[in-house]
Amino acid sequence: MRQNRSLHTSHLTRQQWQRWRSGGLFLFFLPQYCSEMNRIEDEWHQLKTHEIAGRMFEDEYDLALAIIDGMKARSVKGGYTVERFKFNSA
Repeated sequence: MRQNRSLHTSHLTRQQWQRWRSGGLFLFFLPQYCSEMNRIEDEWHQLKTHEIAGRMFEDEYDLALAIIDGMKARSVKGGYTVERFKFNSA
């Protein structure tokens, strides 16, 4: 029976830990999903809580415009600039 195992906890990797430690390399394991370490999660939470809280949107386009406006407003309050990128499909 095969188990799903991550590379970083495999037997081969664990065999190397002592050698890596002696060379100054330390491994730190995070939970599978750690929203506290993902900086965009806090920004998204603030955006949902303050800029677009309680609003209803007709469609995805209206939601996208509200998010863009909310990010602009947050950048003014926070004293930073926001740059928008458009990703094109290949």
